[in-house]
Amino acid sequence: MEKHRNEISQQQLAYIRQLKSRKHMITFLRWFFFLAFLALWEAAAHFEWINSFIFCSPSKIWECFLDMLLHQSLSTHIGITMLETAAGFFLVVIISVAFAILLWWNETVSKVVEPYLVVLNSLPKSALAPVLIVWLGATTKTIIVCAMSVAIFGSILNVYTGFMTVDPDKTKLIQTLKGNKLDILRLVIIPSSVPNLLSVMKVNIGLSLVGVVIGEFLAAKAGLGYLIIYGSQTFKMSWVLMSIVLLCIMAMLLYQALRFIEKHLGRYCAS
Repeated sequence: MEKHRNEISQQQLAYIRQLKSRKHMITFLRWFFFLAFLALWEAAAHFEWINSFIFCSPSKIWECFLDMLLHQSLSTHIGITMLETAAGFFLVVIISVAFAILLWWNETVSKVVEPYLVVLNSLPKSALAPVLIVWLGATTKTIIVCAMSVAIFGSILNVYTGFMTVDPDKTKLIQTLKGNKLDILRLVIIPSSVPNLLSVMKVNIGLSLVGVVIGEFLAAKAGLGYLIIYGSQTFKMSWVLMSIVLLCIMAMLLYQALRFIEKHLGRYCAS
């Protein structure tokens, strides 16, 4: 019996070591391909395999980043884009949850409004940006509304769908215990929808950033979207590529922050 337990223990340890080894290999390959890409890009620009004026190079982008950070208020542009993204994201989350609760609460409203939400969600959001500028002016408010327009319709539909797919047995249990609709919402719908809400939020953060950049293309005097448009108009490709790289880093950090919240919130809910 003891021998059998030792064999199982050894097999478990071997399996854990295999998982760790695979995880380390994946991390290594990710960094290897990333660094190889940067090295190849730098070499191609240095040996003039590509036009270094148009395609730039990692070293030039780094030099541009340091110069703008020290002398041209790059941190202000980053902060403005981040602030607009955060504002649009939080408004989308709050409005989406509130509107999804309304649709869940009133079936008539749901049946009337849902087709319009589907149509609006299918509409190319970049088409709304010029209209929003005419209606609201070239202001920060317009950029935040533009960010919201990209994410909000799909977010409402996804949250509402999550509400409707909650286990009906839990709802019946609350009704059996003489609970009302508010009790069902508070004790069943919202807690059961937390994983879905977090998944929707991870999508929304990226969409909000896309909406902010679209708005900054048309209505901003600062921000990373503004730097991309200004850099392309003045042929400062290092500005353009640096801003794109910063947007990628920003999107990754925001997504990882939500994954961190999801992980720890999941542990809390499980406990």
